[in-house]
Amino acid sequence: MIDPSYCQLMSRYNHWVNQKLYAICAEIPDEERKQDRGAFFKSIHGTLNHLLYGDRVWMGRFTEKPFSSPGMGRDLHSDFEQLRQEREQVDQEILAWANDLSAEWLAQPFNYTSGIDRKTRTLPTWVLVTHLFNHQTHHRGQLTTLLSQMGHDLGVTDLPWMPEPDVVNQQQPI
Repeated sequence: MIDPSYCQLMSRYNHWVNQKLYAICAEIPDEERKQDRGAFFKSIHGTLNHLLYGDRVWMGRFTEKPFSSPGMGRDLHSDFEQLRQEREQVDQEILAWANDLSAEWLAQPFNYTSGIDRKTRTLPTWVLVTHLFNHQTHHRGQLTTLLSQMGHDLGVTDLPWMPEPDVVNQQQPI
């Protein structure tokens, strides 16, 4: 089982890497960001939209404020700056949410209905929160590959290199 400190760490990691990604993506012309590159969500722009979509859906479930959207695989924003602004807003919401979590909430069962197959499932909350962070990492990995293929280097994205104090040792990573 995970605890609130894990969620706080992962929410900071999410924000840090998203800032790095969006800084590089802002330098790429819109046409290139939207070019189909054979990824699951076709383009860099499509994958950025999917990441935002996934975070909105899961956070809507966790906060009991359901998110309604045009559906998975459809752009939430065609304009990059609007997408970037909402990404920052959602990251701030995830940071605040993680800071308010309790071990008791993470340990309880969580019911949700999938938007994909419409089945209702009950899983431990901590499993679904872990999925939120794992999903982010998975698709950002796809983005770093696409960017690398285009000649853009995101730099180090490993967790110990976050430019914040290590929450366990209270020191900068080495």
